[in-house]
Amino acid sequence: MQGEWVGETVGPDVWETCRELIPVGSVFAFLAEHRGRLFPAVMFADMYPSANGRPSMPPQILAAAITLQALHGLSDFETVQELRCDLRWKAACGLGLHDTAFDPSLLAYFRRRLARSTRPNRVFEAVREVVRATGVLKGKHRRALDSTVLDDAVATQDTVTQIIAAIRAVIREVPKAGEVAAVQCTAHDYTDPGKPRIAWNDEQARAALVDALVGDALRLLGHLPEQELGEKAANAVGILALVAGQDVEPAQGSDGRDGRWRITQGTAPGRMISTVDPESRHIHKTRSHRQDGFKAHLAVEPETGLFTAVALRPGAGPEHHEAAVGLDLLAGEDEPVDAFGDTAYSTGETRQALEEAGHRLFLKPAPLRPAVPGGFTPDDFTIDTTAATVTCPQGHTVGLSEPGGRHHQRRAVFKDLCTGCPLREQCTTARAGRVLTIRPHHDLQAAARHQAATDPAWQADYRRWRPPVERAVAWIVHHGNRRLRYRGTISNNAWLHTRAAALNLRRLINLGLTHTGGTWHLAPATT
Repeated sequence: MQGEWVGETVGPDVWETCRELIPVGSVFAFLAEHRGRLFPAVMFADMYPSANGRPSMPPQILAAAITLQALHGLSDFETVQELRCDLRWKAACGLGLHDTAFDPSLLAYFRRRLARSTRPNRVFEAVREVVRATGVLKGKHRRALDSTVLDDAVATQDTVTQIIAAIRAVIREVPKAGEVAAVQCTAHDYTDPGKPRIAWNDEQARAALVDALVGDALRLLGHLPEQELGEKAANAVGILALVAGQDVEPAQGSDGRDGRWRITQGTAPGRMISTVDPESRHIHKTRSHRQDGFKAHLAVEPETGLFTAVALRPGAGPEHHEAAVGLDLLAGEDEPVDAFGDTAYSTGETRQALEEAGHRLFLKPAPLRPAVPGGFTPDDFTIDTTAATVTCPQGHTVGLSEPGGRHHQRRAVFKDLCTGCPLREQCTTARAGRVLTIRPHHDLQAAARHQAATDPAWQADYRRWRPPVERAVAWIVHHGNRRLRYRGTISNNAWLHTRAAALNLRRLINLGLTHTGGTWHLAPATT
């Protein structure tokens, strides 16, 4: 059942007796004075539906604790140590001078209960309501979008480690799987916590081991008894099926039906990198730089630096791309805004959706790459998608084909018209002549490139209002928060929202946040 705050403390009330020691204008002082207003008890009632049992620690105390924890980037143990030893933390969370706080596991329990609730981001939503009440964003119609990679909390596993760990999980979680494994799995002793004992510098030995492990995995999956599985068991079976196939291909000379396998060349798209955190992924922020983890997506009001929306997603997959998540970040806006973003957000589908929603777009278009260095790009051609014609710089006109292929692109094929053309060396090196591929939303993208290249007002606004989001990214990852502390999207997404809420609260306090007359407002700065 939900515990209630009744004002009783263990020892003297720190806020009442040591108020002058708590820094004025700090998050500590604000929570000490306004914790009950910011996090009222009714806000957490649905998390404690039962009226029976021992009362919990009052959720207002825990909400204040995880807010400060996210702000300062501390572990659960470090957070409890601060609550025991630091007057500022005691005052902020309403603990008495002699209060030894609670066991660190209570923070994990509260976060898990919060993340699995119907409103996992209620701390962020509570601070957002304060933002609305102050009117600080009234008339501020700009939103800057960006993403950053956050490193995962687990070690990246190789193929052998993943297959062995996944088989062990199936044996542990699935009823009667141990009996099946004892008969079907012979490549390794899966009760041995170590790796198989082979000559790891012997390529043939490694290949034989992978072949045998994959065979074990497939036989185990194929001989499991038919039964209804619980969540943990079903997840274990699904992970084993995934890791048994993502890194291997039929061996040379095999048709895939004789049970011979080898490590595939390259990396499978969306490859799972750890059975400990199956949602973590390889992420390429640039062509040469790779990280493992998740992506934090941010929408920021650039003038105040306040986060208006955040989301944490896996780092791979089209549904988690910046352009797709950017639409979700702006979906909660009450009125059209000026959206600022880099080339990752400048896809045709996203532009069309945002323009249909009434937003003004300051999204940097992706540059076009000429077929010949320094030569012509598609923007040097006259493309009429309505009349389905394309005219090259030399004046030759050809028709556009009907949409086809996975991307529904259209093609303009010049063929023999390129023969003897004086501009050919600037246009193409293909023997069959230039082929121009036109994708959907071409007109939108061409107009965007033209505006970005020729409109001084657009360029000035982009240069002024896009960079502040980089500062917001720096705030998110400060205090060692580039590396996540938790596993899975749900837990880390809840943490990101709490971190953004804490940063917003600190920013509001710096802007003069106060509560008088029953309302939140920003007190004007005095000199």
